[in-house]
Amino acid sequence: MDDTIKLLRECDAGLKMAQDSIDEVLDVIEDEKLKHELIDAKNEHFQLKRRVQNLLNQNHDDGKEPPMMAKGMSWLKMNMKIAMHESDQTIAELISDGCHMGIKSLYRYLNQYQQASHEVKEITKQIIHLEEKMMKQLNQYL
Repeated sequence: MDDTIKLLRECDAGLKMAQDSIDEVLDVIEDEKLKHELIDAKNEHFQLKRRVQNLLNQNHDDGKEPPMMAKGMSWLKMNMKIAMHESDQTIAELISDGCHMGIKSLYRYLNQYQQASHEVKEITKQIIHLEEKMMKQLNQYL
C-alpha cells in the first residue's frame, strides 16, 4: 500500500476522533462563544473529512477508524474530568490537549509517509493548521 493511502487513512481517523470529541462536549458548554467556536471547528473538520473521504473513495479505500483503545481512553478521560469539574475551562483544556496530540501525530505521519501525494500532504497540513488555530482560540478559556 502506498504512502498516499496510509496518510489519508491517518487523516481520516484523526478527523473522526476530533469530530467525536467536539460532539462529546457540546451539550455541556455554557459559554455561547466557545460553543459557536467549537461548532465552527467541527464544520471545518467535516469539510476536510469530506475531501479525505472523496480521495479515499477514488482509491477504493474505506479509510480508518480511530483505534478503539484511543477512542475509549479519550471518552473516559473526557467524561471523568467533566464530571469532576464541569466547566468550560476543563472542556477547553481537554479539547486543546486533543488538538496537541493530533498535531504531533500528523507531523509524525507526514515524516513517515514522505512519498504521499502533494495533495494529501497539503490536506494534512490544513488539518494541522486547523488544530493549531483551535488551540489558540481555546487559550482564552484556560
